[in-house]
Amino acid sequence: MKPMQADFVIVGSGSAGAVMADRLSADGKHSVIVVEYGGTDIGPFIQMPAALSYPMNMSRYDWGYESEPEPHLGGRRLACPRGKVIGGSSSINGMVYVRGHARDYDNWDEQGAKGWAYKDVLPYFERMESSHGGQDGWRGTDGPLHVTRGPRKNPLYHAFVEAGQQAGFEMTEDYNGEKQEGFGPMEMTAWNGRRWSAANAYLKPALKRPNLTMVNGLARRVIFDGKRATGIEIARGSSIETITANREVILAASSLNSPKLLKLSGIGPADELGQHGIEVLADRPGVGANLQDHLELYIQQECTQPISLYSKLNLFSKGLIGLEWLLFKSGLGATNHFESAAFLRSKAGVEYPDIQYHFLPVAIRYDGKSPAKSHGFQAHVGPMRSKSRGTVTLRSADPNDAPVIQFNYMSHEEDWADFRHCIRLTRDIFGQDAFTPYRGREIAPGDDVTSDEALDNFIRSEVESAYHPSGTCRMGAADDPMAVVDPECRVIGVEGLRLADSSIFPRIPNGNLNGPSTMVGEKASDHILGKAPLPPSNKQPWINPRWETSDR
Repeated sequence: MKPMQADFVIVGSGSAGAVMADRLSADGKHSVIVVEYGGTDIGPFIQMPAALSYPMNMSRYDWGYESEPEPHLGGRRLACPRGKVIGGSSSINGMVYVRGHARDYDNWDEQGAKGWAYKDVLPYFERMESSHGGQDGWRGTDGPLHVTRGPRKNPLYHAFVEAGQQAGFEMTEDYNGEKQEGFGPMEMTAWNGRRWSAANAYLKPALKRPNLTMVNGLARRVIFDGKRATGIEIARGSSIETITANREVILAASSLNSPKLLKLSGIGPADELGQHGIEVLADRPGVGANLQDHLELYIQQECTQPISLYSKLNLFSKGLIGLEWLLFKSGLGATNHFESAAFLRSKAGVEYPDIQYHFLPVAIRYDGKSPAKSHGFQAHVGPMRSKSRGTVTLRSADPNDAPVIQFNYMSHEEDWADFRHCIRLTRDIFGQDAFTPYRGREIAPGDDVTSDEALDNFIRSEVESAYHPSGTCRMGAADDPMAVVDPECRVIGVEGLRLADSSIFPRIPNGNLNGPSTMVGEKASDHILGKAPLPPSNKQPWINPRWETSDR
């Protein structure tokens, strides 16, 4: 068999990797190989939006990672699903589409990621989107990524938004447009009734080109000639093979696997590499540091009218929903059921939203387990800008071993105050007149859980990851000792190696990460091809004129 080689070798076919595979192969001038360890995404569990809780709990599609025992959460290990399938995590996620706030990206620029301010990234968000129902002039309309809204037929979706208004908060028709702050419809990456993953949007159409190939295998390490990356070593079955990169190697393997790969290749904190007998090529202490995530709680309320999705959780109803979806790609199977949302500020003096809500017209967990035994509704709520930071480190020098993931969730005192506020705020919203026709008893935390101590105990035992790990190879100035990639996504300290996925975020944006990760793939593609970046935008985001004096 002749050795495999291409101009660009990309590791990972997820939200950023699939984009780069498409953009780098588009003009036909460059050959591209994508290395993906996972298998096919064909089948109803991935393609049917309402089935989202299945693939993230299936070892066939998920790496099956979990955190180490978290010291501030009573030693609990939290699930940390990552997509092990074509399309990566975009094939197993909740399909919620959020760009993040303008100020998130301005913060990146301030932290040394020059050229990644809001004005710089907005044109890339517009390039990648086909927005259906978004704000005119602020959204892309002919990009590969279709962004839609649910039908919001259930009256509970409207009760949530109306209750927000009654509580004195802002409304927004498009949180991905000019105005993020407020209550309004939620957006999803679904199209024609199907999950619109990075695989469906970018990779599969691009794979029809003769100059783009996908290779199934486990990336073991980056191969170097001196300090220059020349390829990737992969395991395919029982054989170890090399894929040669004539121009560049590009890592897009996730915020957990990208730092692991760098370390296995000799790029990372010298002490840690030495412990595992790995020769140090570039001593970069920032590799695997700065790990961030979003946590959330489910605040659940009984519903006194039989209108929630509870009646659809039995096997017979699921069968009917599945059949309608298989035949027509319509009905309750064609939505992720996250159809109303809110982005709020926690207090006066906070300039832009730092709390996110997903609303669901049923009381159920992400993993589909232990639904409440009655009709109900729930809000997923959590603070967006925790100061807690964690790490991703090597378990051993064996590429088959999972990385050691330690989030240090809730390690900052402010996290506890922020979450207590989120619970009390949700009770305020659920207590508004809009919910009076539907409101039963509080299922979780429960009406008797009111003191700070009781709320803390609930948080400690029930808080869950929103599955947004990021920041472990952060972007910054080339002379910043803790930065891992420069503003053109080049790995600092070596040549011919780039990294572009959610691990490069200096700070986590306030929302779900598929949108920002896709944008990173878009912008990185222009840097890799040596193209001039898209011209900056002069649009200014809406900032609440009362932000210094009020939270609403």
